Amino acid sequence: MADEVSSELKQKVIDYLKTVTKAKNREVAREVGIDKHLVDKAIAELSKEGIIEYIYLGASFIKLKDL
Repeated sequence: MADEVSSELKQKVIDYLKTVTKAKNREVAREVGIDKHLVDKAIAELSKEGIIEYIYLGASFIKLKDL
């Protein structure tokens, strides 16, 4: 399997984040059924694209950006 982030994986991450107020990367990986390493890369790309943001509440979480 190529070590690339597909648009399908990004969409799965976005769809999951629509169902929660915040999540940890590990939680997203478990819910979408994809290796955490690839989910981390997808999350980083989505953050650069301005779709999600990192929040820090004593620990690091991610959430969809308020658009």
